[in-house]
Amino acid sequence: MPLSDLEKQVGLDAPAGHPPVERWNPPLSGDMDMLIRKDGVWLHEGEPVKREKLVRLFASILKREGDDYFLVTPVEKWRIQVEDRPLLVNLIDATGQGIQVVTNGGDSLLLGQAHPLVMSPLDGVQVPEVRVRNNLWARFSRNAFYQLSELAQVDDDGQITVASGGEVFVLG
Repeated sequence: MPLSDLEKQVGLDAPAGHPPVERWNPPLSGDMDMLIRKDGVWLHEGEPVKREKLVRLFASILKREGDDYFLVTPVEKWRIQVEDRPLLVNLIDATGQGIQVVTNGGDSLLLGQAHPLVMSPLDGVQVPEVRVRNNLWARFSRNAFYQLSELAQVDDDGQITVASGGEVFVLG
C-alpha cells in the first residue's frame, strides 16, 4: 500500500488527538513492509520515514491485538512489524503535577495511574516504559531514562523511585 493512500484515508490535517482505532475492526488487508525498530526509527520498505508528521500520523492509527501491531483505518488494516515497543519516550519534564513525557508519536502524558511506569528487560537491562493508550507502550530512550534518573530518590527501603500523578514508581 502506498503511504500517500494511507495519508489520504486518515488525513494529515485532522484535529489533534487520536482516531478511535479501538472501534475500527476492518478485515486484514495484508502485511505492510513497515518496521518500527527498537531505537524508535520507523522504516517503510527498508527506508527510514523521515517526515515527523507522517510518523505521528502512523502512531495515531496504530493498534495492538495480541502480539501483533496494525495500522488501521475505518476500511483497512495493515499488519506491521515492531522490534520492541512501537513508541519511544524522547522528552521528560518535571511539572508541579508530576513527570510529563512526550513520545516520538507526539503523545504528551503525565505519569500516573492512567499512564503507569514499569520496568522491563531490553537487551538484558531493565528499562522503563509507560502505557500510552489502550495496549500501546512507549520505551524510554537512553536520554529520557537519564533525565528520569535525575528525578529519582531512594526511599526508606533502599528502592530507587520516582513520584508522579499521585503514584510512586520503582526504578530499581
